[in-house]
Amino acid sequence: MRKVIISVAPTSALPDSIDPEVLAGEVIAAGRAGAAMVHMHVRDRNGKLTDDMDVYKDTVERITRESDMVIQASTGGLSDLTIQQRCAPLSCDKVETISLNVGSVNLGKAIYRNPIGDVRYCVEQLLKHGKIPEIEIFELGMIHTVLELDRQYALPKPLMFDLVLGHPGGAPATIDALIALRSLVPRDALWGITHANRTDYCIISAAIAMGAGLVRIGFEDSDYLNRDRRAAHNAELVSKVADIIHAMELEVASPQDARQILGVLQRTMD
Repeated sequence: MRKVIISVAPTSALPDSIDPEVLAGEVIAAGRAGAAMVHMHVRDRNGKLTDDMDVYKDTVERITRESDMVIQASTGGLSDLTIQQRCAPLSCDKVETISLNVGSVNLGKAIYRNPIGDVRYCVEQLLKHGKIPEIEIFELGMIHTVLELDRQYALPKPLMFDLVLGHPGGAPATIDALIALRSLVPRDALWGITHANRTDYCIISAAIAMGAGLVRIGFEDSDYLNRDRRAAHNAELVSKVADIIHAMELEVASPQDARQILGVLQRTMD
């Protein structure tokens, strides 16, 4: 039976504050609902992106005391941080995977800057620290960039492409866009789906049916439980996706399953 990883991105894109105890509680509850992995940005207590790891490490310590979820750190986000600052979480031992951004894109009125020099630096750092990348794809050309990077650096296998739909300026949240992006993903690679600004689960459901091995859900991308109701907690969103996976007679991956699927266990043994 095919296993699908649920990754929870628990914090809204523009939080007012971060309380490690509250955030860890949200993540642990999401894990109990079926999330195998947590995707978190490094933020200070005011919610601002930073390279100061104190709040992040506090949160991770609280999570790992009660859960064996895979810890994923973001190296992205709209900010004025340098790529060196964005790569700060790679030095954290409990971070197992990272999000890798491979190109610049308009996000609404902002420019999400990822020039190729920064991309190469991030790749070199993830290889140095032994982290597994989840590669965020906002448009078709980024897939070609990944393949070029793989030829140059021999990225960890299997490659995991996260197809991100729904951001103004990026790939639209349509079935045609999903099919187009999926068509360029190499057959021996894994892929997943993130639907930003989502109000329903049509794209997520279609992606699972098409073979997605990972679904990212959580307040970072949208808190809609359905068109008429917003979730109070991330666990509600995770439960919704778990129900969809089960309805397709597939299995929700456990954290250990996720490590096996993503190659984290192999990387650790190497």
